[in-house]
Amino acid sequence: MSRVTLITEINSDDRFDFSVRVTAKKVIREVLNKEHCPYDAEVSLTLTGDASIREMNRTFRNIDRVTDVLSFPNLSFAAPADFTGAAGDAGADCFDPDTGNLFLGDIVLNTKRVKEQAAEYGHSELREFAFLVAHSALHLCGYDHMEEDEAAVMFGKQEEVLGSLGITRSL
Repeated sequence: MSRVTLITEINSDDRFDFSVRVTAKKVIREVLNKEHCPYDAEVSLTLTGDASIREMNRTFRNIDRVTDVLSFPNLSFAAPADFTGAAGDAGADCFDPDTGNLFLGDIVLNTKRVKEQAAEYGHSELREFAFLVAHSALHLCGYDHMEEDEAAVMFGKQEEVLGSLGITRSL
């Protein structure tokens, strides 16, 4: 079972009735366990609002609009969740020299969109937050959803992770 170190930065005044740190760590750990990550891992999580995430989206993706979550993987994967690349020279810079943990990358989550989308989809803020963290953690493991078949795999994995944690749409 992979251990997860979560580096959290909160740049938002939005508050939730659950612990964002505990929830994010639990979801990321479940993703890594289901993807058979052989390493203890580190992930950076930044909680922010519309203006900041829009600027990041514009700067890093050339898309000038607000989004719900951004993922910045630190590791290139030959195939989704193929962690063998981390063991070679190409992955050497992906490990924290002090802890030995694999640094998977950064998740930037828009707390305003968590609240809006939870209301829009008719489920809890916990469910929406966990969904976006699972989505982003899968991106950090090399998954994508640009093609229809990739999307089916990725979204299926998201639902499997949330289901195994008991975080359902009715919450």
